[in-house]
Amino acid sequence: MYYQDRNLDRLGELLPSLPEQLALTLMLVAVAMVIGGGLGLVLGTTLYATRPGNVLEHRVIYNILNVIVNIFRPIPFIILLAALQPFARAIIGVGIGDPMAMFAMSTAATFGISRLVEQNLVTVPPGVVEAARAAGAGRLRTLLTVVIPEGLGPLILGYTYAFIAVIDMSAMAGAVGGSGLGNFALQYGYRQFNPYVTWAAVIVIIIVVQLVQLLGNWLARRVMRR
Repeated sequence: MYYQDRNLDRLGELLPSLPEQLALTLMLVAVAMVIGGGLGLVLGTTLYATRPGNVLEHRVIYNILNVIVNIFRPIPFIILLAALQPFARAIIGVGIGDPMAMFAMSTAATFGISRLVEQNLVTVPPGVVEAARAAGAGRLRTLLTVVIPEGLGPLILGYTYAFIAVIDMSAMAGAVGGSGLGNFALQYGYRQFNPYVTWAAVIVIIIVVQLVQLLGNWLARRVMRR
């Protein structure tokens, strides 16, 4: 009973810092999604366009990019964090803290999102592309004004999934000295044997994920009903 009361008291002391930790988590995720989301969109669109039989077919480019994505995408994030530290020091000057966490999260998001983009664009009916080409649209114009708008609904759902996956990555930021809810739960919950602190962080993350998923589903429905 003594330990339970002490843990509850400690939770009361830490609760006021939860909004700040949530803000730090969202900052890490936002940076990773802006950088990784943008690069992933370009890389994924290039993968789709250069696939055999598609508008910008180029087997050499497609095979090279496909191999690169297949190398990086399956690496568990905690291992990727350690593996990228030398590159982070060379590129951004540090291998720990929030900058390192954002660098690793952006890298992982780039390769994960690129595959999501490619897979979602593949769902665009070939007949739509053929109709645009028959109407005189150029290859690049077909890609930008037909394929991407047609695949926008699935892309929104894919980015929603990616956003939630990046939130999962942020939970490991503490492994390299990063901040946020993951580090909060690890430092004050797990390491101090306080399950109340851990579950407080878990509940906040669950709420954020539910809100993001609801927003993504709503946006996708609106786009697909146009």
